[in-house]
Amino acid sequence: MTYAITSPTEVLMAGFGGQGMLLAGKILAHAAMDDGVQVSWLPSYGPEMRGGTANVTVCLSAEPIGSPLITTPQSLVAMNRPSLDKFAPKVRAGGLIVYNATLIPEGPDRDDCRIHAIESRELAEQAGSVRNANFVMLGAWVRASGAIDPASVERAIAEEFQGPKQKFVAGNVAAFRAGMAVVENQGVEESR
Repeated sequence: MTYAITSPTEVLMAGFGGQGMLLAGKILAHAAMDDGVQVSWLPSYGPEMRGGTANVTVCLSAEPIGSPLITTPQSLVAMNRPSLDKFAPKVRAGGLIVYNATLIPEGPDRDDCRIHAIESRELAEQAGSVRNANFVMLGAWVRASGAIDPASVERAIAEEFQGPKQKFVAGNVAAFRAGMAVVENQGVEESR
């Protein structure tokens, strides 16, 4: 598969603070920048350290990005029910929704989007740590969207976790790969 941004791609990653969506977005942006893609990374979060809302919009483009503000994203990664309820209706028709089926037993009521339900906690635990559920979701989105080379994301993970944090690289990469594999098993073009 060839990975080249031919048209702008946007993803909104949302969840509770502490679920790692800002970090997942940062890794995605880092990987894209290393590949020479134009990137914007726009976080939004409540005042709480953990438990409040946190989301990030990442825009990828071959051309300069006019604005990082996206009201109708092409895709959504939702870690919790409030995020899915708030943002799924805003995803463009024909878009992509990847949601955390561990915390969200029932998916969005959309028949005009590709939807992937990901048991992120279970997959992260199998990959080594439940704390890596955000990387499972990132892997699922990367595989479902086809927007960026997975090897670039794995390099960005390794670069993010250097020094004393290097011990987390293997588990994060394993979780990322688990997310990609589950989408591969579901079928990339699956819509339900």
